[in-house]
Amino acid sequence: MARGLSIDALNAAAFWAGVTAFVWYAFGTVPLHIAVSEQLRLSVAQTSSWIFVVWASGAVASIALSLRCRQPIPITWTIPGLIYLGTLADRFTFAEIVGANLVAGVLLAVLGLAGVGGRIMRWLPLPIIMGMFGGSILGYVTRMVAATVEDAAVAGTTVACFVIGRLVANPRVPPVGLAVLGGGIAVALVGTTGAAPVEWAPPALVLPGMSFAPAAILAVSLPMVVLAMGLGNVQGLGFLIAQKYPVPVDTVSTVVGISSIVNAFLGGHAATVARTGVAILAAPDAGPAAGRYWAVVVSALLTLVLALAATPVASLLAVLPKTYVFALAGVAILSSLQDALAKAFGAEMPFGALVAFVVAATPFAVLGVTSAFWAIVAGLLASFLVERAQLRAFWTRES
Repeated sequence: MARGLSIDALNAAAFWAGVTAFVWYAFGTVPLHIAVSEQLRLSVAQTSSWIFVVWASGAVASIALSLRCRQPIPITWTIPGLIYLGTLADRFTFAEIVGANLVAGVLLAVLGLAGVGGRIMRWLPLPIIMGMFGGSILGYVTRMVAATVEDAAVAGTTVACFVIGRLVANPRVPPVGLAVLGGGIAVALVGTTGAAPVEWAPPALVLPGMSFAPAAILAVSLPMVVLAMGLGNVQGLGFLIAQKYPVPVDTVSTVVGISSIVNAFLGGHAATVARTGVAILAAPDAGPAAGRYWAVVVSALLTLVLALAATPVASLLAVLPKTYVFALAGVAILSSLQDALAKAFGAEMPFGALVAFVVAATPFAVLGVTSAFWAIVAGLLASFLVERAQLRAFWTRES
C-alpha cells in the first residue's frame, strides 16, 4: 500500500490543486461554520475551539493517510452534518450535542474496525455512486456559471484563464493554477476586495461540558453516522475508487471515526472524507495520478494554518469576492464532473445512475438527511425495478 515517499511526485498541477482546495475550504465552508455557531449561540471561545479542532484533526489525518497510502485522501468534516446541527439549536443544549457527537465518533470508529465501510462500498454499484456524486457537485458548476454572468470581470476572467490553460495543455501551466492567478489579478485590478481589518488572535481550546441524553443520541448520533459514513465516505471514496486507486476503505473509515472522537472533545462534530476536496484534489487536473497525494498534503498544510488562525481567517471572509471563490471552485470541479458522468452513464445501470443524479442535484432534506443519501436509495430502487438483471449480476459478482 505504501512505497517510499517521493518528493519527485510533487508537481505544479498538484500544488495548485492543493491551493485551490484550501481556498474553497477557507472561503466556501468557514462562513457556514460561523453561521451555525451563531445559530447554536456559542461564545467566541467555543466557536474558535470548534473551528480549530475540526480543521487541525482533518489536516493531520489527511497528511497521515495520503503519505502512508500515496493516495489523495482528504479528511475534513461533514458539511450536511453541520447544517443539520444548526437545525437542532432550539431542541438540545450544546452539552447534549457534544455528547451525541462523541457517541457518533465512537460508532464510526467501531464500524470502521468492523469492516462495515468496505462492505458498504462493495454493495453499492459504482454507476449509482457516480450518478449521485455528479448530481451532488453539479451545484458548484452551475454556481460558477451564475457567478460568471454576475461578475464577468472577475469570475469571467477566472474561467477564461482556466480555458486558456486547457487549450495550452502544458503540464507546466496547470489550468487551475492559471485560474487562481488570473482571477486574483482581476480581483486586484477591479478593486472588489473588502476593506475589513484583519485581526489576529490565537485559537481557543475549550473543553465543553458533555451530557448524554437519549433523545439527543437518537436525533444527532445516528444521523451523523449516516451523513459521515453512509454519505460522505461513499461519495469521496467512491470517486477515488473510480479513479482506480486501491483505497483502504476500512482504514479510512476507522480514521474518520477517531478524528470524530478527537473533534468532540473540543466541541467539534463528525469528520468525513471530503467530497468537494476529493473532487478537486483527486481529479485529472491535479496532475498525474501517482502524485495527486501531494495536492492533499499541500492543502492540509495550509489548512493547519487556517486552524491556528481562526480569527484572521474569519476577518478575511469579507475580503475576497464570492464570485471569485465560486468560479474557482467550479473550474476545479469540472473535470471531476465530466469523469463522474462518464462513469455513471457509460456503463451498466444507466437508469439508476440517472435517477441518482437527478435526486442528488435537487436540494432537499427528509428526516434531516440531505438529498445525496436519498439519491442512493432512489437509484438502487430504480435499478431494482428497471435494471434488475444488471443489479443482481453486480451483487453476485461482488459477493
